[in-house]
This record gives sequence, C-alpha cells and structure tokens, in this order.
Amino acid sequence: MTTRRRFYKDVSVTDELGIALDGRPMKTPMKAALRLPSRGLADAVAAEWAEQGEEIRPTIMIFTKLANTALDRVAEHRASIEREVLDYANSDLVCYRTDRPPQLVEMQVRAWNPVVDWARTELDAPFEVTDGIIHRPQPEAALSAFGQAVSGLTDFELAAFYSLMTITGSALIAMMLARQALAPEAAWSAAHVDEDYQIEHWGLDDEARARREARLAEFMACCRFLDLARTQPFG
Repeated sequence: MTTRRRFYKDVSVTDELGIALDGRPMKTPMKAALRLPSRGLADAVAAEWAEQGEEIRPTIMIFTKLANTALDRVAEHRASIEREVLDYANSDLVCYRTDRPPQLVEMQVRAWNPVVDWARTELDAPFEVTDGIIHRPQPEAALSAFGQAVSGLTDFELAAFYSLMTITGSALIAMMLARQALAPEAAWSAAHVDEDYQIEHWGLDDEARARREARLAEFMACCRFLDLARTQPFG
C-alpha cells in the first residue's frame, strides 16, 4: 500500500465515536461512516492518525485497518467469514501433534492441551487431537459449538479475532483471547511452540528475526484492538 502526504492538521473524536480530520468525519474505503464501538477504540484510532508525520503510512495503522475491515468486510460478508473460521478450526494447529522428538512432544502437550481442554469445558466443543499432519475432520458437535461462540462476536471483535487466528494459526487460541481466557503473551508462546523449538536448536537469522518481531507487533496490536472493541466482559 502506497503512502500519501498528510493533508490534515487536527484529529478529533466526534460525539458519535467517529473520527474527524480537521472537523470532517472520516469514512471507510467503502464510504461507510467510520464509527467505533467504544471511546477507548475511537481514541486509539484517532491516535494513529495524529501520530502520522508528513506522510501517511497505512501499513502501520493496524487499528484503522481493522476498523475498516469490520465495517466494510465483516458487516457485509459475515456468513462467509464465519465459515472460513470453522474451516480453520477444522484443522486447527493445536489438534495436530508430533510423535518425536520427545522434547517437542512435551512442549506441545504443555502448551496445547490446556487450549483443547478449555474448548471442551467452556465451549462444550469436543475437539479431538491426532498425531501427524494428515487431516482428520473434527466432530460436528465441536464445530457447531465453536460456531456458536464465533457468532457471538461483534463485527469489530470478529475482525480482530480473524487476524489473530491467521497470525497464530489457531482459531482455538484466538477464541481464548476473545474470551479473555488467555493472556496475549501466553497465546503467542502457545502458537509458536514449533518455531521456538527450531530457534532453540538452529538459531534465527536477522531477516527471520525482523519478520517475527513485525508479526509480534501486529499480534499485540490486534490483541489491544480486541480488548478495546469488546462490548461486554467475559467471566
């Protein structure tokens, strides 16, 4: 995405929790009113625009990108997005285990068993675990129960959830974040068990380290967006 020169001086939050540039309300790329579900999220989006320098850099404006996605994509294509999430859950990272080496097996058990157990207990979603990488469809009961949890997310929550799911490779981990059942740091560690094992044994070059750091920054921004977009607490 290309940059463009900054064309405004002042950024403000409107009474309707929209964003105004020099007093003019912003719209999404699809011309919807850019209105946020909470004051905290509106302030965060406004801060992104206020922090831009002489050039606007859309690629680093994660909150704005997710808000636009919620309003333009999720709101219009909710059913198809929910189907994509269930397809993801049907081959979730945490349900596919290795049988060697022993150290990695133990790392996966410690990190991933609590995720599967949580889905079974809290969502009544009986996900099954298998060894190897050959696809094994999940029970319909698990996908149905998980689908109910996904349908309970607002459009803004689902926008962040979807990004977290793709970053972590796990719809189950993303749902734990959405339900405030797992801290971001623990979720990141759980999602990177295999990668961390490889790093421990083979190291990490500068290019791979830079990619990982950028991915972590996006992950943490998505977690914060999710927290700010949440309309009701869980627990």
